[in-house]
Amino acid sequence: MKKQGNHQDHKTMGHDHKEPLENEHQNHENMQHSNHLNHEEKDHTNHEDQHEGHANHHAMMVEDFKRRFFFSLFITVPILLLSPMIQMFMGVDWRFAGDSYLLFALSTILFVYGGQPFITGARDEIKKKSLAMMTLITLAISVAYIYSTLTVFVLSGNDFFWELATLIVIMLLGHWIEMKSIMGASKALEELVKLMPEEAHLLKSNGETIDVLVKQLKYGDTVLVKPGEKIPIDGLVYDGRSAVNQAMVTGESTPVEKENGDEVIGGSMNGEGILKIKVNRVGDETFLSQVITLVRDAQASKSNTQRLADVAAKWLFYVAVITGTITFAVWLAIGKDLNFAIERAVTVIIISCPHALGLATPLVTAVSTSIGAKRGLLIRNRAAFENARKLNAVVFDKTGTLTAGEFGITDIREVSIAKDELLSLAYALEANSEHPIAKGIVKEGKKLNLTRREVKDYQNLTGKGLQATVDGRDIMIVSPGYVRSEKIAFDEADYERLAQEGKTVIFVLEGAKLLGYIALSDIVRDTAFTAIETLTSMQVESIMLTGDNQKVASYIGDKLKLKRIIAEVLPQQKSSVIEELQREGKTVAMTGDGVNDAPALAKADLGIAIGAGTDVAIETADVILVRSNPLDVVNIIKLSQATYRKMVQNLIWATGYNVIALPLAAGVLYNQGVVITPALGAVLMSLSTIIVSINARFLTID
Repeated sequence: MKKQGNHQDHKTMGHDHKEPLENEHQNHENMQHSNHLNHEEKDHTNHEDQHEGHANHHAMMVEDFKRRFFFSLFITVPILLLSPMIQMFMGVDWRFAGDSYLLFALSTILFVYGGQPFITGARDEIKKKSLAMMTLITLAISVAYIYSTLTVFVLSGNDFFWELATLIVIMLLGHWIEMKSIMGASKALEELVKLMPEEAHLLKSNGETIDVLVKQLKYGDTVLVKPGEKIPIDGLVYDGRSAVNQAMVTGESTPVEKENGDEVIGGSMNGEGILKIKVNRVGDETFLSQVITLVRDAQASKSNTQRLADVAAKWLFYVAVITGTITFAVWLAIGKDLNFAIERAVTVIIISCPHALGLATPLVTAVSTSIGAKRGLLIRNRAAFENARKLNAVVFDKTGTLTAGEFGITDIREVSIAKDELLSLAYALEANSEHPIAKGIVKEGKKLNLTRREVKDYQNLTGKGLQATVDGRDIMIVSPGYVRSEKIAFDEADYERLAQEGKTVIFVLEGAKLLGYIALSDIVRDTAFTAIETLTSMQVESIMLTGDNQKVASYIGDKLKLKRIIAEVLPQQKSSVIEELQREGKTVAMTGDGVNDAPALAKADLGIAIGAGTDVAIETADVILVRSNPLDVVNIIKLSQATYRKMVQNLIWATGYNVIALPLAAGVLYNQGVVITPALGAVLMSLSTIIVSINARFLTID
């Protein structure tokens, strides 16, 4: 939920009351809980089995292509050795009686077994009246097989059994590589499931601890996590404190301190402390399950560029048929014999089938998905992701996106003591509090390595603040309302300026003496500055959209040097803002936390959700940023641009050689002694396949 309160109300709020940011977390937590009601009764025990079943199915497909490839390769060797054309090319003569029938038999086995996936795929494309890749491949191998069979039993001429064999083998190899690549893209995430512990220490209501299978845990169960153990499932800490290493799941290099009320992610590693957590996500709702689902969606969603490859294959199919027919008719018309005309026509059709076209985009898709996953960019909708290269405006939600969603110290005003002493006293008192303001001060104290002073007689004064004895001194931390009620003088103008900037101000007193005051606010993420600066250099406009008042928004916007700030917008109005920007002719990305921003995320050309596994509205976002880092928005655009470049390059490599090969195969320069042989055609196709595969591997956004 977004922080939308008027920050001027800070004047009258007691320090122990819920400030807007705390309300934000409270409401957010309640919303989470309401979304998970009655999950105890849901059956999630089959979840891991579903993952395993999917992985097994994918592995079986990879194994199938591998098996067909090696079997076809094994048969291709004798086919090549028996082929008269290959023997002539090698300068040998290994012919014997009946060798053509043996060649036919081996080629038939290869055509039926090795060509089966392509024939089945072509049948499906024809049924859907959507001719594409499989139809083109099937045309080529069918023409090669039928023509070659006729040369054995009916016609006199050169067979193309060797071409049939190499076509099938290379295409099977390509599809095997493709399947392995795509599987590899998701394998890194599928492996996360294997890294999860199988058992958890369940805490029963009577205090007893028993070990149970993780998949048996239900929403609301309490679990004990011992030092050095992996956290078994997503949950909220309700007792204990420890540093948790989340590198495996979020990419954060340093351990994160977790204490009461903090959320922990299943699969992360507990440090030296003991944690007790309450399960708040099970089954399909856990962070890792969402990650795997996102990757599956990314692989299943077919991008515009992928459809472009299918369109290219469809047109190549028509080009092959038309060019082959014209070639056949022209050579017959100018007096060449039937065998020559058929051979030229068949050569044209076979060469029109670019092996590499089938790999041009899937390999790039697999590599880009893998790169994205490693960088914490989970691509859910590939079509929207690939269009990210066209973005010229990125709308950022403020709280939790450009800002960290937690309090940090922004200003320290010392009055009657030194600044370090003022902060040290505040740190001593606030270290005993769980208030969000206290956490901000404690964080700053730890950052500066302040010594933790001894505190005695600590009290929480309802409606006023905190009180304790520090080194024999009676110290209080209080609200502006308390200072005014006690008629303690302070700089009202300076306070008003701080409050207007959306900052919460606390006052440190010794008795009735004002020692100083400290201002805190939702701190701007360090990476937000770099992200906006980089986007500007890329001619992409950054726009801030927030429900906060204009003055608070302007303060943050000015710090980030944003030229366009849209404030005081209700959640349901955000999608209207996106529509208005689109009417201005902008291609817009919306970046938000995925809860209140869901309508805007859905409306935007690219919806980017911050914080995967917490409050992401998966059904509306196109890309998820695991690390909640605004700089990753830049990486999305760069990855999209790099992916598109590679796809275009591969499509050019996969189809470009036809511009030269087809006319030569048809015999345009036959009278000049220049004609492309089937052998040379095969070399060109193989070369383009190798180039496409290697080119895809060089995809990078660095």
